[in-house]
Amino acid sequence: MSIITISRGSYSRGSEVAHKVAEMLGYECISREVLIEASEMFDIPEIKLVRAIHDAPSILERFSHGREKYVAYIRAIFLRHVQKDNVVYHGLAGHFFLQEVPHVLKVRIIADMEDRVREEMKGENLSEDKARNILKKDDDERRKWGLTLYGIDTTDSSLYDIVLKIKTITVDDAAKFILETLERPLFKTTPESQKVLDDLVLAAQIEALLVNEFPKAKVVADNGAADIYIASGFGIVASGAKEREIIYRVQDIAMNLGGAQSVQVYLAGSIPDGFIR
Repeated sequence: MSIITISRGSYSRGSEVAHKVAEMLGYECISREVLIEASEMFDIPEIKLVRAIHDAPSILERFSHGREKYVAYIRAIFLRHVQKDNVVYHGLAGHFFLQEVPHVLKVRIIADMEDRVREEMKGENLSEDKARNILKKDDDERRKWGLTLYGIDTTDSSLYDIVLKIKTITVDDAAKFILETLERPLFKTTPESQKVLDDLVLAAQIEALLVNEFPKAKVVADNGAADIYIASGFGIVASGAKEREIIYRVQDIAMNLGGAQSVQVYLAGSIPDGFIR
């Protein structure tokens, strides 16, 4: 039992690899399904969610926290999907959301640019120059997204357990390499690694519920207990009665809607380091 995330650029044949691996393992294969469910659950147009995890955020978006809200929604739905295990995910941002989870095999699929250009020309009926420009812009946006929101470059090979180039290696070869790697014991789900994921799911669920009222809220969960940090830099933290009102509101959302068994709220001057959103 494992989780596989496949990161890929457009027309890199990563989707084919993902479906092949899922078929060989009998795993569920998901991608756009996460966006559709998030769109329906949080009543957000799907195109806004796509842009939230693809396009580099503008200065205005960074200030307004609009994109953070959409990312929180996607992350909550995504983590809930993979929590059940035996999943291959080949959509955007999955490798960011699961960096802490041991039993995830993180794969990067790359392809020769000329091959990608030809595939895009054929698939979209475009000229060579147009196809090349679109692919370069697409790759650049994805890279900027990771750097802006996470300080991580999607092209950095250290993010992944294996990197495979589709050229001499075929789609079938890539799928076999992934299955062989998955046989290693470290990628098997254990009670300890499942707990890490379960804690992430709870934290993400609570953050998604809080994000409208408290855009800078960060949550750490541990066996049903949630520590919630609300940064005063957002301008919502006051003193006395107002602080108690905020604490009671956060506790109510986290326990009655989010499913936390216990909650500790910290009205902090800043968010502690080490959070991965």
